[in-house]
Amino acid sequence: MKVWPIVGVLVAQLILALSHWFLYFTWTHFWPSLGADGDFYLRAALTILAVSFMSAGLLSLRFYNLFVAILYRIAAVWLGLLNFFLLATCLSWMTDFALRLMSPDKIYLAARPYVAGIFFLAAIGASVYGVLNARWIRVRHLTVRLPHLPASWRGRRALIYSDVHLGNINRWRIARRIARLADKLKPDIIFVPGDLFDGGKDDPLRLAAPLFDVKPPLGTFYVLGNHDEFGGSQRYVDVLKQGGFRVLNNECVTVDGVHIVGVSYHDSTNPMHLRSLLQNLNLNGGSASILLQHVPYHLAIVEQAGVSLQISGHTHGGQIFPFSWVTHRAFGRFTYGMQPHGALQVYTSSGAGTWGPPMRVGTHAEVVLLTFA
Repeated sequence: MKVWPIVGVLVAQLILALSHWFLYFTWTHFWPSLGADGDFYLRAALTILAVSFMSAGLLSLRFYNLFVAILYRIAAVWLGLLNFFLLATCLSWMTDFALRLMSPDKIYLAARPYVAGIFFLAAIGASVYGVLNARWIRVRHLTVRLPHLPASWRGRRALIYSDVHLGNINRWRIARRIARLADKLKPDIIFVPGDLFDGGKDDPLRLAAPLFDVKPPLGTFYVLGNHDEFGGSQRYVDVLKQGGFRVLNNECVTVDGVHIVGVSYHDSTNPMHLRSLLQNLNLNGGSASILLQHVPYHLAIVEQAGVSLQISGHTHGGQIFPFSWVTHRAFGRFTYGMQPHGALQVYTSSGAGTWGPPMRVGTHAEVVLLTFA
């Protein structure tokens, strides 16, 4: 195992440990009447929960069994709850500070349990909403105009779904829901810009099987995302090819006059390498081109290469508030939706699935039906 992944795991675990300590500190200050036994059980529970997600994640990269699946689900739900509990702790302390300024004679102490109770109940409500919202896949309809688009493509429809993250959380049932939507929408072509799988050791054929029943006239085109590369991507590539997907590995195919290009996640991370790859494909020849690239970055390079439309995912739109702020800091206006970058148009999908917590608050799951005009 390389050094940087180990460092990343340790840093993430440290952040989780500090988060759980802060939660414990807040609970014991706002509800001081737990008693010795209650305090012991609280510390024990939070200690176990603090290491649960990293442990489950690492185990899922090596094993798949019922124990790992249950552990991962519990840890992932807790991670989502922790996010909103931390927001509740911050709001509790802010309110407590305001009451200290306004309330004489330590009256604020009597209000502490009620203040924290309101915010933590709201956190539980937000988590329940997030779980329900994440399971509802919307269909977004868009129209796009591309220069030099062949007449035969006008009126054709492409279905886009990304970031399904099939694995311990998103099972074959979400693949079946997407397949049923595809059957109703009847696209001419399907684009999948990565992270179809979550990177665990579950059987990819069983997870993705419903998607293989969808046979659009012009085919299904797929490019690897970062999670698809966890632990080696070849087993996913083999299964997808067996299911009829066209896996684009740094290559270009022409479909009825339109260039369909795919660059895998690993090869898109280095800007010099990406520039060389795209230049070698000679996309400036006057034909419309569509690039599948998992992450919406290095857009200046993509535009200079002559690409007409880039289709990406990865961001999940932030998935859960307040992480939408983080993704907007990283990707700006390309975090979600159709955005221009000079002559290049970029569509970033919020994805159909979830990573980590099976929740969405402030974002939604989607598939996109893109009509060429």
